[in-house]
Amino acid sequence: MSVFLDPSTWEPTSTDPVDDQFGDVVEGTTLDGADAYDAVLVGVPYDGAVISRQGASEGPAGIRRSLLSTKTHHFDAGPVSSVADLGDVAISEGPTALVQSAIADATRAVHDLDATPVFLGGDNSTTYANANPLLDADVGAATGSLGVVSFDAHLDCRQVREDPTSGSPYRQLHDDGLEALSVVGARHFETSTGYHDFARDNDYEVVTAEEVGDDDVDAVDRALDALDAVDQVYVSVDVDVLDATYPGSSAPTPGGITARELFRMVRVAASDDRVAGFEVVETAPPLDENDRTVDAAARTVAHFLAGLQV
Repeated sequence: MSVFLDPSTWEPTSTDPVDDQFGDVVEGTTLDGADAYDAVLVGVPYDGAVISRQGASEGPAGIRRSLLSTKTHHFDAGPVSSVADLGDVAISEGPTALVQSAIADATRAVHDLDATPVFLGGDNSTTYANANPLLDADVGAATGSLGVVSFDAHLDCRQVREDPTSGSPYRQLHDDGLEALSVVGARHFETSTGYHDFARDNDYEVVTAEEVGDDDVDAVDRALDALDAVDQVYVSVDVDVLDATYPGSSAPTPGGITARELFRMVRVAASDDRVAGFEVVETAPPLDENDRTVDAAARTVAHFLAGLQV
């Protein structure tokens, strides 16, 4: 069986021929054809490792559904184009560590493409599988040290005990050689002192949600400055970085950032020419209200794609 399921059918929802939507521009593709595009969407529908509430396995389908009717024009970057959809990774059964290994086998092939991968999650445990191949010196065109910008309410650097969880991807990446990590939008009272100390002891940058509220551009600039020494940058968005008014995530909490702040910071991060991959994780449509979070996640993808063009 192929490691990728057939891609979704992309069709516009508007009958206006001038009303360009992602449904007009995204095309289904295969690994052999994906190099013809600037970016390629890959769904990772797994939530077997989520610590709190499940539902993120439906994230890829929800984000695609919202993107169908999202218009492609950004006022500064112009229209988004040259985007393909590779379909969903076929998820195997078993312990999370084995699932991560199987997903990584598929994402390794995606990172070998010239197109920038855009992963649609899935719970945060899939971050390890999505980014880990970039630590392999034989993968991709831009090899070398790796840093991550993580837009997240949490540090997600829990120690792996019996099996990895949605709270352990950055500890796993650290153990495998991650050079640098910047967490943007971290929330007070959402992490333990021990994990805070782990981040500080390893010189990982933590930019709180309050600091984002003070100056979002300065916040993302700080995050990228902390990654100055790395060759590749992976950008991750856990939608729980948004305030709890966006309820469709595994762990929504009050005090988060706004969607507008997230969109701007993601565009800035995407414009860094070291970016080797992007993801949106923890979007859980069954937990959402009126598709509020799903739509925010889809727009986050759109803003990243616009930022790639800058």
